[in-house]
Amino acid sequence: MLFTTTFFRVEVLRQFRNPYTLAFTLAMPVAMYLLFGANAEYASASAGNGNVAFYVMASMAAFGTATAMTSLCALAASEVGQGWGRQIALTPLSITGYAVVKLAVALAFSAFSTAIVFAVGVLTGARADSLWSWLVVAGIILAGGLMFGLFGLGVGLAFNSDSAASLASISITLFGFVGNLFMPLSGAMLDVARFTPMYGYGALVRWPITEGALVMGGGSEPLWVALANFAVWTLLFGLLVRYGVLRSRRRR
Repeated sequence: MLFTTTFFRVEVLRQFRNPYTLAFTLAMPVAMYLLFGANAEYASASAGNGNVAFYVMASMAAFGTATAMTSLCALAASEVGQGWGRQIALTPLSITGYAVVKLAVALAFSAFSTAIVFAVGVLTGARADSLWSWLVVAGIILAGGLMFGLFGLGVGLAFNSDSAASLASISITLFGFVGNLFMPLSGAMLDVARFTPMYGYGALVRWPITEGALVMGGGSEPLWVALANFAVWTLLFGLLVRYGVLRSRRRR
């Protein structure tokens, strides 16, 4: 068995009862959008093909998705490493099916988080020049967020502890601050940000409205920079998963 709706439903409800998950994937992105986007004096100012409120909204939705994918995938990997796989073996659901359900839960929760942030954005003045921009930004957020699913999976497999999900989520917050997601950076700080995991993802999420334009310092950046950053970090996180798998096998 590769999928079961019962297990999927139970896992989704489980996450909705988890205050940590709700705080970091739902409440925090909305609060930061309201603080730095909707309630800012410059919220209605133009930002490429949208306004500043939309720019901040997209960034905070990306943060919520990255956090959800990271924490839920890290938790799933830790559960398998701590022996949950042996319990799954007693059911018709295979280990692959377990992973599929967990990934589906992470995607569903990420989609819900994005929808909440977008809904708040609609109600508080976030504007884009076309509906296409909203749809494409949402699609990039969810598709690109899979990269952080790899990160969470790798951390969960490598550390195999109850604190793995927390460690991974805290790392996402740090990545956001230094990766040009929470606030526009310039100069040397922007140069450093280009080498962080969140930079390419955030730039791609905002690309439909900014088209590479830099908020601080003016100028623009070619698309290949964001794509290269995203590709390299996806590869590195994939290698982290590989390392975690090998390490978990040695522990057995």
